[in-house]
Amino acid sequence: MNWNTPENKRFLDVILSLKSEKEAEQFLRDLLTEGEIIEFAKRLKTAEMLSRKIPYSVIEKETGFSSTTVARVGKWLNNGEGGYKSVINKLHHSNSQKLRRGLS
Repeated sequence: MNWNTPENKRFLDVILSLKSEKEAEQFLRDLLTEGEIIEFAKRLKTAEMLSRKIPYSVIEKETGFSSTTVARVGKWLNNGEGGYKSVINKLHHSNSQKLRRGLS
């Protein structure tokens, strides 16, 4: 993947410029179809489940993905660029901070 093309750099700049959940929702809904958004959300869920060592059969049932798709997500989770792991760690860190604030 070549991230150094002007178009790809611009795309990353746009993603990084989003400041709120609402901005992200509006941009992603204009950019992607509803089906694509659902697909990407399920891929993230699959990566999270795989990181928690949930069996493929459970993931397939919960997401509706085939074992091939689950395996593909697993391949990128374990041997990709580290993007899934980074995002999952951020989500877990953010969730644990919210829980701690709620207990205070």
